Amino acid sequence: MRNSSRTWLRRANAAFATTVPSGSRVLDAGAGNQPYRDLFAHCDYESADFELIDKPYARSTYVCSLDAIPVEDGRFDAVICNQVMEHLPRPAAALRELNRVLKPGGTMICTAPLFYEEHERPYDFYRYTQFGWRFMMEEAGFEILAIDWMEGYFGTVAYQLETAAKYLPTGTHRTVPGMLGWSAAPVVLLSKPLFAVLARLFYTLDEQGKYTQSGFPKNYVVIARKGAC
Repeated sequence: MRNSSRTWLRRANAAFATTVPSGSRVLDAGAGNQPYRDLFAHCDYESADFELIDKPYARSTYVCSLDAIPVEDGRFDAVICNQVMEHLPRPAAALRELNRVLKPGGTMICTAPLFYEEHERPYDFYRYTQFGWRFMMEEAGFEILAIDWMEGYFGTVAYQLETAAKYLPTGTHRTVPGMLGWSAAPVVLLSKPLFAVLARLFYTLDEQGKYTQSGFPKNYVVIARKGAC
């Protein structure tokens, strides 16, 4: 099923890429299969990842933990760190390390979930509120330039509907005793395909317009800058 969060994630990285001058040295921290490398074709692109999850990886420049990147201080003009922070057991240490490898005045985009199921187990440790982001970034020496919803509330609801269509048990009579369990079983059975259809609709709505007046996002996007001193 199409996931509007991926659309908004690419849009956020594309917008950030336009702020990075040509010839800048960029670190993709926790790059995985490097899906946003093409957006930084105008830059000198390097990547870092620990490469311990059973999934496809592009070849990393540095195979390492993000709290111990084997480069000199101030090597990079910009850092991108997408959907990585939830997988780090020591996120504060990683942010301090990313601050170290950035040049003074260098910028970073960070994205991570507020609301999402466990994934890439066992390396899934945290979820982040906007207030957690502010605290961690400032503690690590960053100035926050912007904190935004990555997707709108339509995207969050679409995800809830998608997971309901996938995970809701149809045999409620086996877990809920009595007539209630038996009565609910056909309702749940009929609801699951309806939820799947609604999820597709809500993902499409979210791609077309980000609604942020109420509800909550699945993810936050943070743009931060290292201090000049």
